[in-house]
Amino acid sequence: MASTELEEVKIMQTIYRLNASELDSQFLESLKTLFANKEIEIIINELDETTYLLATEANRKRLLEALEAVKYDENRIELNLEHLQ
Repeated sequence: MASTELEEVKIMQTIYRLNASELDSQFLESLKTLFANKEIEIIINELDETTYLLATEANRKRLLEALEAVKYDENRIELNLEHLQ
């Protein structure tokens, strides 16, 4: 009977979240330094802030409650900007 051995594979995953305008040569150089002589995969996901904010049940519930409060003019606080100076 042949025995099979599983080889342990280590995978490093790093997530950078930034605005596209922040991409520059310094960022690329830091990637090259961090992953020197390794094959890497770069995946770009455009983030939709609304989807991100609604991703968890707690966030979704809080945001929907806040929308209802605005809709029915509840918990509104009015400020006079002259008093803040």
